[in-house]
Amino acid sequence: MKAIVWQGTNHVGVETVPDPTLLLPTDAIVRITSTAICGSDLHLLDGYIPSMEKGDILGHEFMGEVVEVGSAVKKVRVGERVIMPFNLACGVCDPCQRGLFSACDNSNPNHRMAEALYGATSASGLFGYSHLFGGYAGGQAQFVRVPFADVSCFAIESDLRDDQVLFLTDIFPTGYMAAENCAIVPGRDVVAVFGAGPVGQFAVRSAQMLGAAEVIVIDRVPERLRLAEAAGARTINYDETDVLVALHEATGGRGPDHVIDAVGLEAHGHGPGALLDTAEQKMRLSFDRITALRWAILSCAKGGTVSMPGVYGGLVDKMPLGAAFNKGLTFKMGQTHTHRYVRPLLQRIQQGEIDPSFVITHRAALSKGPELYKTFREKHDGCIKVVLDPWA
Repeated sequence: MKAIVWQGTNHVGVETVPDPTLLLPTDAIVRITSTAICGSDLHLLDGYIPSMEKGDILGHEFMGEVVEVGSAVKKVRVGERVIMPFNLACGVCDPCQRGLFSACDNSNPNHRMAEALYGATSASGLFGYSHLFGGYAGGQAQFVRVPFADVSCFAIESDLRDDQVLFLTDIFPTGYMAAENCAIVPGRDVVAVFGAGPVGQFAVRSAQMLGAAEVIVIDRVPERLRLAEAAGARTINYDETDVLVALHEATGGRGPDHVIDAVGLEAHGHGPGALLDTAEQKMRLSFDRITALRWAILSCAKGGTVSMPGVYGGLVDKMPLGAAFNKGLTFKMGQTHTHRYVRPLLQRIQQGEIDPSFVITHRAALSKGPELYKTFREKHDGCIKVVLDPWA
């Protein structure tokens, strides 16, 4: 089959690789019909997530048709149209039973590697996202093996298009959980979203669904800011305006009640901290550039929430922890418990509350994936979200 594989830092390519096979009786094989490039895939392209190996198949946002199931699979049937959350969960361990699917105890076979970097216990396995998280082949391919199929596969029984349900695999639940973590008081709270990429766009709309009085979006890319404005958000271009001053003025001196960092470890920005972050990251002295997180902490109102759906990879410094402490901020973060949100958000789509395809700017064949990785990273050609067809 054809697949997009990691070939080294700054290099991905389409290669012919072996078709996946059933390895365990709880597996399924899915023929991919649609797959996407996620912003967090760029961290792999840029070499900031350790333990990638040449030939690793990328991709964790995909859907398709079941073509084979293992002998122990009870719920999933051949021929079903399914979506798969980006994180893998067994469904029976204590975290899974509590709805903490991204903290599954049993889906990361390389948990000792992750624990060496991140401490006792590790996150779940992830599709296409390094050997730290299981080394699972991703879905930017024509076929994929799906472990824990009865838990991982959600049947789509309606006539909704692929592009309407594809993002239930990651960015829609991720944006929604980020907003939900803020515990928004409907009609009162102001939410600031740092980063107007795909996750930020869904965070904006999710905050509005949950009743935010106003949503303010911070970015510098004109087309991303326009897309946020189309949803009714107020926008700040940080290349043109002092972010902290603008947020102070927009909220009557209080600051936003809650802030969402939808940027993560490759934040851009201004000032000495941003320059030092960039230098340290280029020399691999640090994993993360945290300008967006700094702004979020410094701007947030007293007693507010810092919600962090943006991916972070390791150690950070120059973090204004004193400001967070003295303002009594609450931090909520982590990989999305995607399984928890698929059905409720699918219902919102079916009811016409949102059409997630609004975020798509580029559609292409899988063969165009490598060049679109770079288009997406450089934000050229108005690129906000790429969807690929593995069979075009």
